[in-house]
Amino acid sequence: MKKFVLLSTLYFLLATLFWGCAGPSGQSKLRTITIKGSDTMVILGQRWAEEYMKRNPRVIIQVTGGGSGTGIAALINGGTDICQSSRPMKEDEKKILFTRRKKEVKEIPVAIDAISIYVHKDNPVKILTLQTIKEIFTGKIVNWKTFGWEDRKIVVYSRENNSGTYLYFKEHVLNDENFASDVQTLPGTAAVVNAVSKDLYSIGYGGIAYGKGIKFLKVKKDEKSLAVEPIPENVYKRVYPISRKLYFYTAGDPEGETRNFIDWVLSSEGQKICEVVGYFPLRKI
Repeated sequence: MKKFVLLSTLYFLLATLFWGCAGPSGQSKLRTITIKGSDTMVILGQRWAEEYMKRNPRVIIQVTGGGSGTGIAALINGGTDICQSSRPMKEDEKKILFTRRKKEVKEIPVAIDAISIYVHKDNPVKILTLQTIKEIFTGKIVNWKTFGWEDRKIVVYSRENNSGTYLYFKEHVLNDENFASDVQTLPGTAAVVNAVSKDLYSIGYGGIAYGKGIKFLKVKKDEKSLAVEPIPENVYKRVYPISRKLYFYTAGDPEGETRNFIDWVLSSEGQKICEVVGYFPLRKI
């Protein structure tokens, strides 16, 4: 009986030791990466995260949107490991981050996007110049009859002002002029596409990867230029006039699992996912 008790006690102690090690230490091996920012990039970030977690089951990657400005603010405040941004981080933002966290900002281009002009799929207009686009969004052109179509008001959709796409569009297309007061702002690129797909007389803009139910217009740099589609060939040749890089930002050089994840995103395998989602890899695969 004593032998049985001693053996039982020994098994209990061994089991306790085993589960004590396996439980907490197993949990401690789970590594979490947080990514926050650009709504334009959120579907790309989510796909990268899904594929990376399949290959690394002990890693958890949390991806949320909210806009590039939101992601930059989170990075400054230490609320995210990686900020996704569809615009370059401003110098004053970098200075604020350094003041608060004593770290230099690391800028990492991860993909290429073509800012696309969306109209309803049944809209007969096919081509606009950059100047004409500017005049529509600043309220100087307000009716589709200007383009030989119906006498109907142009319904204009834009992103909100915390969006990197909004800022890029304002700087590079509107030349820093203000949007018209009646432009309707929406919280994400998907919302803009959804609104345009349901409104025959509307127009909007956003990333190339959002394309269901709408049509991309060809864009001319000016009246004398060729009309150009937002397709990879034209973007890589730099003839499409409103393309841009998409970025990851970190506070200081990324380390540990965050570094491993970013290295994988920049690998051939990670870059192929850009094409799967609908964006363009940094280099042709």
